[in-house]
Order: sequence, then C-alpha cells, then structure tokens
Amino acid sequence: MNNSTIASHFELLAKLMDIHGENAFKAKTYSIAAFHIERLEEQLTAMDRSSYAGIKGLGASVAAKIIELMDTGKMKVLEDLLADTPPGVTEMLELKGLGPKKIHVIWKEMGIISVGELEYACIENRLTRYKGFGEKTQVKILESINFYTQHKGHFLYAQIHELFPSIQNYLEKLFGTDKVWNTGNYYRQLPTLHELEFIIADQLDTIKQKFQTAYPPELLEETDQSVLYKLNNGLRLRVYAVQERIPQFLFTTSSSPEFSAAFLQRFYPGNFESTAFNSESEIFEKATLPYIPACLRESVSIIDHAAKNELPQLIQVSDIRGIVHNHSTWSDGLFTIEEMAKALIDKKMEYLVISDHSKSAAYANGLTEERIIQQHQAIDMLNEKLAPFKIYKSIECDILGDGSLDYSNEVLATFDLVIASIHSNLYMNETKAMERLIKAIENPYTTILGHLTGRLLLSRNGYPIDHKKIIDACVANQVVIEINANPHRLDLDWSWISYAMDSGALLSINPDAHTIEGFDDIRFGVIAAQKGGLTPAYNLSSFPLPAFEDFITKRKAAIR
Repeated sequence: MNNSTIASHFELLAKLMDIHGENAFKAKTYSIAAFHIERLEEQLTAMDRSSYAGIKGLGASVAAKIIELMDTGKMKVLEDLLADTPPGVTEMLELKGLGPKKIHVIWKEMGIISVGELEYACIENRLTRYKGFGEKTQVKILESINFYTQHKGHFLYAQIHELFPSIQNYLEKLFGTDKVWNTGNYYRQLPTLHELEFIIADQLDTIKQKFQTAYPPELLEETDQSVLYKLNNGLRLRVYAVQERIPQFLFTTSSSPEFSAAFLQRFYPGNFESTAFNSESEIFEKATLPYIPACLRESVSIIDHAAKNELPQLIQVSDIRGIVHNHSTWSDGLFTIEEMAKALIDKKMEYLVISDHSKSAAYANGLTEERIIQQHQAIDMLNEKLAPFKIYKSIECDILGDGSLDYSNEVLATFDLVIASIHSNLYMNETKAMERLIKAIENPYTTILGHLTGRLLLSRNGYPIDHKKIIDACVANQVVIEINANPHRLDLDWSWISYAMDSGALLSINPDAHTIEGFDDIRFGVIAAQKGGLTPAYNLSSFPLPAFEDFITKRKAAIR
C-alpha cells in the first residue's frame, strides 16, 4: 500500500467526520496527516513502523491507524463511518466545489441522500432556502453534477436528446446524410441509456479512419461489425458498419428481442435475411401490417393490435392544450403566476394549473391556509385580466405518513383540483406505501395522484407498490394518474400506461414545472407516454378548455 493510498484513506476519514458533524479538531488532525503522508519522500512501507508517530503531522493515534490499515487493508473508524453514511452522500464528495460541511447541511437539514436527489432539488430551487446556499452556489452545484454525471456513462433520455442533433449532424457530414441511421434504445425512446447507436453504410476500416481526428474519441471496443467509442462528454457511441440488408439490421437493433423473435417467426419464418427490403417501413408493408413505430416494439401483443389495424394514434406535443402541475414564487418556483400564464399564452396554450406545495413542505415554502386565501384572490384577479385564458387553483398536497392529506376537507374544497403526492418518508416497504397511497386515493378531494412511485431515474428507486391495485383504485375513485414529465421522474412508468388505459384510467402528462423553461419538459412526458401507447383521449392535459372545465365541474359535483 503506497503513501497516496494511505493518505486518501485519512482524507476520506476527515471529510466523513465533517459530514457527520463530529469533532472538528479530530477531523482536522486526519486531514493534516493526509497532507504530510502524501508529501513523504520515502514510502511508509519501507520505514520502521516505530518511527511513524514521530513523523511531522502524524502522532501516535494516526500511526496506529496506519499500521491497522497496512495489516488489514481497512481502518475500523473509517469503515464504521462509511457504514453510517448513505452511499449517495459519500458520492457527493466527487462533486467539484462541494465540501463536507455543505454536504452535512444537504444531508442532515435538507434530507437529501443522493446526487440525483440533489440535482432535482437544485432544479426545483430548493437549496437557496438554506443558509450558505445562495443562487450562485446552487448554479455551481448543478454544473458540477452535470459534469460528474456525464462522465459516469449513464444518461437520461433528455440528456441524450440534447446531444443527439450535434452527433447526428457530425456523422452525416463525415459519411453523408443517406448513409446514417439512428437505431437502438434512443430510437426506441427508453427513459435511460448507456449508449447512442448509429448504423453507417460503410466499411469498418473507413469508419475508424474517419474518426482519427486531431482529438480522436477513446476506442472502447471493436467487433467484426461495430466500434464503440467514448466521447469527451462521457457518452458511449456505438457505430455499426452495415452495407447490406440495412433495413433488417435497423429493425432488429430497434426492437426488443421478444418483439423481434415473435414478429419474424410469424411473418418471415426463415426468410427474413434473404428478403429484399428498400426501407424499414417495407418490412411491415410486406407483412401487410401498418408501420409499428420503434417505441412500440416492446411487447408481442402490439403485433396483434397491428394485425387488427388497432394501433394507437400516439399522443403528440401538439395535443397538449393546457399545462397542469406547476410551481410559482408562492412556493419554490422562480416565476410569478402572471409570468407563467403569459408565457403559456404566447405558446397558444389555453389554461394553467398552479399547484404550489402544501404547508408540510416547509423546505419548499409550502402554503399555509392564510396564504392559500391570498393566492386564490390573486388568481381571481389574474383570470379577469387574462381571459379567456384561465388559471386554475390547485395544490400539490403532501400525502402524510398515515395517508391523510395536508389540509382539512374545508380547505381542500376551495381548490379546483388537488394533486396528492408523497414527498417525505420515501423509504418504505410495499405494505406501508400501499396504505398511504390507497388512503390518499380514497380521499374524495384527490383529483390527481402525483409522481406515483417517487422515483428519480438513475438516482432513487421508487417505493415498492402493486401498480395494478393502485391503478384499479384510481379508476374506482375517479382519480387521474400523473405521468410526471420531468425527465428525472417520468413516473408513471411507460410500461404501465397500457394497463391503465385498458382499465379505463385517465392520465395526465404534467411537467411539474418550477420555471418557465420547465414547461418544455412536456415533450419528454409525451415521448415516454408514446412508448406506453397513450392517446390524447386518455390524457387530461389534452382536454380543450371547455372539456377541462367540464371535467373539473363534474369532479367537484361528485364530492358533494
């Protein structure tokens, strides 16, 4: 074990002690020890152990821990601290510019235990409410997280979506627009991705040669038919060299194995590779089927729907008529209600549903009963000013630990609609999660169930639930199920959308926007919903204003 490794153990020990708020003098001692060990000219392993305590900056206690580390490969005090620290909190030490004392506040005061949760909190403007975390600090933390996550190699769909045009344009300039096809999981619209895949109609040697620029990407893997590169931003780019039967290759690399096997067995048993196709769509034409988009090529059942000419007319961004579930400066949003409404008027939207946080969300400046009255008065004035555009009075109401909502029924009755969501005590077993959710669903004032599982993609698993029972309960109680369009959530997951539709549930693609820019997340909710086969008729935020108004009126009348 070399000096650098030993020093890193002591540096980590010092940082973890600061994160836990332990004795600052002790933590400083270990940090100083790490500094001096790193700068020793001679390796500790080559020195007499009895001399360790006399080395500048060490002492007897540090010397004993060095010997323990050399003999066992571990330090008990460090192992104990690591065991008592959520892995995501320890991971925060990888973020440039974020020291252990700030991590202490993030963990102990904000209740954040992962980098993904921290990123989401920054996006929701949560950090600025804590001492030492101004707007500039929040921006810097978000920049550090973006840099860090890009180099981990696992991306949200939205992150790839931002990078995709420049990569595709680059490849088309290198090889020609008629020789480049996107394929794989991005083409299939999966919510998270490890790599971006392209087919290029050229020889593998030629492809490799054209990638040998002044700053070539790192070559990770090479097969007879493909090369895998790691780009400077951490994204893995897989390029397939295919010069024959390109439609077949595009089909198989953009379909799930289950779908592909069933489709080929049914329509091209033993002759798929030998059949001549000029395009991907011709594969379906020769099978006398309508074209099945790549996003739907997951389950075998979609083949039967296509055979019966019953493919869904997938929802489009243009089908969204109003924006539901948004936060303003009344809680943790960055824009006033009027600013948000005017931005939507410019986008030709018909209505805005303001759903600021409820009073239990003190971290988000949740609304007290008195402030609810004030906000409703302000909305009434804005509705007179901005008509025919309409702003609806809503709340994102916390589902408390026992499943009850955050306000009395008298207060809940003052809203046009109530979005019920879980924000606290997220780490539950299935029994507890189901009890909380079912009770909230059965509350007559719950209009929409927000971000169903509480998941944050690539960061926090959702609490375990029985999706079928929850969906069935929502149908029975006429509760709309949210498809949270924030790219970190995309919750309800796409894989449950078809069951929800078949069960008669109404869903709603909502951005959970905390900024005007956040409205644009709707497109990621739409992309996820397309994968689940959602049609506009089953989406509440696709209702034109008169239909939305009628929905609200009938829903409130049913409570009485």
